Amino acid sequence: MPGYPWISLTTDYGRSDGFVAACHGVIARSAPAVRVIDVTHLIPAGDVVRGAAVLAQTVGYLPPAVHVAVVDPGVGTARRGIALRTPGGLLVGPDNGLLTWAATALGGVTEAVELTSSDWFPEVSRTFHGRDVFAPAAARFALGAALTEAGPVIDPAGLVRLPEPVVERGDGWLAAEVLTVDHFGNVQLAAPGSAWERLGPAVRVAGRTAVRGGTFGDAPPGHLVVYVDSADRLAVAVNGGRAADVLGVGPGDVLRLE
Repeated sequence: MPGYPWISLTTDYGRSDGFVAACHGVIARSAPAVRVIDVTHLIPAGDVVRGAAVLAQTVGYLPPAVHVAVVDPGVGTARRGIALRTPGGLLVGPDNGLLTWAATALGGVTEAVELTSSDWFPEVSRTFHGRDVFAPAAARFALGAALTEAGPVIDPAGLVRLPEPVVERGDGWLAAEVLTVDHFGNVQLAAPGSAWERLGPAVRVAGRTAVRGGTFGDAPPGHLVVYVDSADRLAVAVNGGRAADVLGVGPGDVLRLE
């Protein structure tokens, strides 16, 4: 079975410890010719929603690959380790909702297995499945191993899925959950870019005046701008500032636009 020349890694491991290097090393020892793309290792610790959003908004721009994602506050518990096949590549990680948005972005799950093979995973730390389960599985899959060699087939309908984020519409208003806040403090909402059509040229966001623009410079310095971001989501920024700080919001909060 053909494999993949690339593996991507998305984690909340940070950069101050050896966790990322250990995962790279496991992959390199098993599949030295496979190249690794580090999507990010700076997902806030345990923030599964942020990890899921970053992964889903990134995988479509990567080459066909085995995508490993580890944001796993339930590591060592009864939560499953899984591998998912999609038309656009494989996904490997915990069954906690982290992978399903990316699976949809890659065309939907066509095969799913639970990672349980004692032959594949003879020694597993209770707290480091990235090194002992997900990275070695990804290396074998990249070399062409079948998913079913790693464990039994499971029903994709039974995968853990994240709750649908809040998006509500009314006469002249829109309320949407904050999906992510990026490095620049821009606030990405769960509302799709098409919700833009409901907004006039002047908008109020959480009671503050904003402009509807195509980019940050469409607002005066220090002012709010509502725009459609590069992931086709409605978003709020401040020209030269941090919208998340100005609005006092973070992921999971709901913003009202009118």
